Amino acid sequence: MAEGEKSEGVGMTPWEQHSAVIKLPRFDYNAPSSLLRNSHSGFLITCTIKREKSATKEAISILHKFLGPGGYDSSNNPIESTTSKRRKICAGEECLENKETESAAANSGDDDKHSNPVKAETEKDGVAGLSLVKLTRNGLLLLTFPSNTQPDTVHIVSNIIQALESRSVTLPVWCHRIFPIQATCSLNEKELQEVVSMLVKKFVAAKLDKLEQPLKFAVGFNRRGIEEAAIAKENSNDSNAFSLLDRNKCFSVVASAVNHVVKDSVVDLKSPELSVLVELLPLSGVSNGSIKVAVSVLPRNLVSTKPRLCIKPLTSNIKEASVAT
Repeated sequence: MAEGEKSEGVGMTPWEQHSAVIKLPRFDYNAPSSLLRNSHSGFLITCTIKREKSATKEAISILHKFLGPGGYDSSNNPIESTTSKRRKICAGEECLENKETESAAANSGDDDKHSNPVKAETEKDGVAGLSLVKLTRNGLLLLTFPSNTQPDTVHIVSNIIQALESRSVTLPVWCHRIFPIQATCSLNEKELQEVVSMLVKKFVAAKLDKLEQPLKFAVGFNRRGIEEAAIAKENSNDSNAFSLLDRNKCFSVVASAVNHVVKDSVVDLKSPELSVLVELLPLSGVSNGSIKVAVSVLPRNLVSTKPRLCIKPLTSNIKEASVAT
């Protein structure tokens, strides 16, 4: 890098640096239909309303540091990947140089002939495998992995929060919460019970020797402003299909699934050891008759219980009025 470029880069803030080199990925318009057919993992991100594009770039910058092999080391420092080392921090219209991605594409053979162009572009911009999904609500971002991959999204978000708390990475400006999606399903009793049971079994198996008896758990359900009455009116021929939009009914189904897996379990809203969070996904281009939710089972260190049960914020100075809740 020339001396002039170096001095210019030093003078730029971290946000100016990554906004200059990170391109905004395009929406993957095949993603909503895939979510209707398959379960996906990913990240649901809340951000400042009317700052979704800035938040998308910021989210990509954050996730780039923690995705992929060796994304975080024991010293609480993100490991700089070969790709990021090749980036050139620049001003003006210079763009990201990614020789590694170009080399991989050139040597991949026939596999790339069937690749999704949106995903290929997203990979080039530093979030390999993630699709940006269009939503109908402001202040929300949805990034999903392909249905045939199951990365440990909870571990990734845990590492992000740990790094932010230790100040080893720059605090975000626009992104406020990153909800790790372990699975998605339709909002009906059968599918929701199956998904919750599967995730609780995994949680218990991973922490078998560390769980308290009885197991204390809590359930959170965020409908994102979609009310049962409005949906039922639009779909009057099958109003029972949307009964789980009622919070109490949804809580009952989830609690039943937890109790089925862990017989000795009780609800504790103040200090749950395990929290099941269900987040409604306001997908664009999907009728109200196809309600999809994201589900995760989270440990106590990743949730806040006041004023309501939800994923921990990335920063402590969130203005809730300007954020999608």
